[in-house]
Amino acid sequence: MNEDITISEDGVEQIALKTYTQGAYLNYAMYVINDRALPHLGDGLKPVQRRIVYAMSELGLKATAKFKKSARTIGDVIGKFHPHGDAACYEAMVLMAQPFTYRYPLVDGQGNWGSQDDPKSFAAMRYTESRLQGYADVLLGELGQGTVDWKPNFDGTLDEPEILPARLPNVLLNGGSGIAVGMTTDIPPHNLLEVANACIYLLDKPKATVDDICKIIKGPDYPTEAELITPQDEIRELYRVGRGSLKARAIYTQEHGDIVITALPYQVSGAKILEQIAAQMNKKKLPMVVDLRDESDHENPTRIIVVPKSNRVDVETIMSHLFSTTDLEKNYRVNFNMIGLDKRPQVKDIATLLKEWLQFRTQTVTRRLQFRLDKILDRLHLLDGLLIAYLNIDEVIRIVRQEDKPKPALMKKFKISERQAEAILELKLRQLAKLEEIKIRAEQKELNVERKGLEKLLNSSTRLKTFIKNEIKADAEKFGDPRRTPIVVREESKAFTETELISTEPVTIVLSNRGWVRAAKGHEVDPTSLQYKSGDEFKLYARGKSSQLAIFMDSTGRAYSLPAHSLPSARGQGEPLSGKVNPPSGATFEAVIIGEDDRDVLLASDAGYGFVGKVGDLISKNKSGKTVLRPPKGGKVLPVLMINDYKNDLIVAISNEGRMLIFPINELPRLAKGKGNKIISIPTARVADRIEYVVALTVLTLDDTLTIFAGKRHHNLKPSDLQHYRGERGRRGNKLPRGFQNVDRVEVVEKEKPD
Repeated sequence: MNEDITISEDGVEQIALKTYTQGAYLNYAMYVINDRALPHLGDGLKPVQRRIVYAMSELGLKATAKFKKSARTIGDVIGKFHPHGDAACYEAMVLMAQPFTYRYPLVDGQGNWGSQDDPKSFAAMRYTESRLQGYADVLLGELGQGTVDWKPNFDGTLDEPEILPARLPNVLLNGGSGIAVGMTTDIPPHNLLEVANACIYLLDKPKATVDDICKIIKGPDYPTEAELITPQDEIRELYRVGRGSLKARAIYTQEHGDIVITALPYQVSGAKILEQIAAQMNKKKLPMVVDLRDESDHENPTRIIVVPKSNRVDVETIMSHLFSTTDLEKNYRVNFNMIGLDKRPQVKDIATLLKEWLQFRTQTVTRRLQFRLDKILDRLHLLDGLLIAYLNIDEVIRIVRQEDKPKPALMKKFKISERQAEAILELKLRQLAKLEEIKIRAEQKELNVERKGLEKLLNSSTRLKTFIKNEIKADAEKFGDPRRTPIVVREESKAFTETELISTEPVTIVLSNRGWVRAAKGHEVDPTSLQYKSGDEFKLYARGKSSQLAIFMDSTGRAYSLPAHSLPSARGQGEPLSGKVNPPSGATFEAVIIGEDDRDVLLASDAGYGFVGKVGDLISKNKSGKTVLRPPKGGKVLPVLMINDYKNDLIVAISNEGRMLIFPINELPRLAKGKGNKIISIPTARVADRIEYVVALTVLTLDDTLTIFAGKRHHNLKPSDLQHYRGERGRRGNKLPRGFQNVDRVEVVEKEKPD
């Protein structure tokens, strides 16, 4: 006796709560797994679906029959076979009728059966009518031919099939999803022609591998025409393991500059897509889209129009963002979990699944052929008895008229069986004509030919395989259709970054002497004409785009970066830059720059050292910045200069001693950070004591004019004049003319370009 079960003094059996609950839960779990949530490998149906299809066939609702109220069907299903809620049962029936849910629908519906936008918007069952689709014959065609086992229904008054004798692997064709206890199933639909060809291939080559099958079954085939963008190697791995994920993407075209979405992923609602895109437009996360329309109708079930801001907007970039942020691109879980022939749930790879289904099909066909053979043998047995009766008709009539018990007399006289004797006694007078004997002999001949054919099939596995193969081919020709879901290779979708979402507008970044910053719209702004706080004045400016990063450098050589669009407007006097970044104590801001990450820049100190870097090298996400330039002792950071052409541009350096040196900028090294190399020769001690240092540094081309400002005087140096100051990097340079040696600043005047 089980130790957990005891008998009390009054004879009551007591079971430990742990034992009872454990057993009850396991029973419930097995019920949900086997009789509710998971499809059977044989016919690919869950019990409720199987019962609906069977009940409809019993009501005579075949594809050629008249439609009948759905309430009548559901009434029969829940009254005879499925004692559960009518709403859940009707919904299961609706899903089998929706062409956007089932790849090969089993139910033909008349009335409102829902739409792709709202699959649950179907009318109540009292309003809709239904019958079976032609494809349902694949499941029901062989039902009454001894192909499957039967079991009593829930109250034992009727019998129902344990499984339907499917002629094709419906478990793959229509797929299915379900949540059981401790396990789930997610089987995607597949193309009938591909699956049928794979079955035929396996019949010829039973040892075929998953890779062999994947050459025939390219991948799932959903009811909608959206693209399947999962790489082929991932699909193969999914079929090899039985688990994985797939990714489908909407299809779009361009018409007159507009984006037209023509196909959505499986189980994606067009209304939801519109809602998702509209929400982004309202939150200004799609500034490059100005309008959104739904032009879907009966002729075009999916036609969503997205209108870009202008024809200069990159459509592929917009769609990549929408694929990443909306259901225009959707992931699907895949889990080939089903009830196998051993009545146990198991996750199967594609090869095991198809081989096991072919085993099921072989058993079904064998039972069907044996059933027919038994019927033929029984009929031939009766015909033999009837023929004896016709050959001895007078004696038969005498025995029937004279004998009290004609059956045993007939059996004894003609040595026939009881069944043959009964058949003779049931003959009608009109069947005693000479013509009936001819009919019997013709029927015997016909049945004997069929018997021999069946016996050959049953006795030869090769012939049986060929027979099954031909039947699969016939069904494939009748119900097959081209693939709807194209399998393509696409780049991974990418959402817009924060800076990409910002409208790209020209801006001028203005920095004051006291470190106050602001951003003015446009490049026409005169920074010197802006208002500054009392005691403050203009210091530096840089021109760029609102979508770029503004980079600032302090007197210690540290660089800081802030999004240009986040800087305060130039309508006011700005804000202290030190409130947005954390410079070292006492540091002042000496440079501002804005440009593309790959743009060359010149970084230098007034000690006469510098190097060439990239704008991207100066970017730092840290509020404390990062050290880029290390000025020598006594040296100060000079404003960062933009370089247009590293190979051909010239660098101009002028010291406070009135010496100027010009040399090709490509003589300076490219560095990410550091002190740099010597630009112009200045003794270190004189820099430390601030006796000698660089007062002006600029970059120009061979054709530019340089203007030197010294007090109220200025001096224009043409390209020919500049040759006098050309020299090697690191030299002292040549003296400027008298009166122009105390240089305040320099300006570059670019050569006018022809229109």
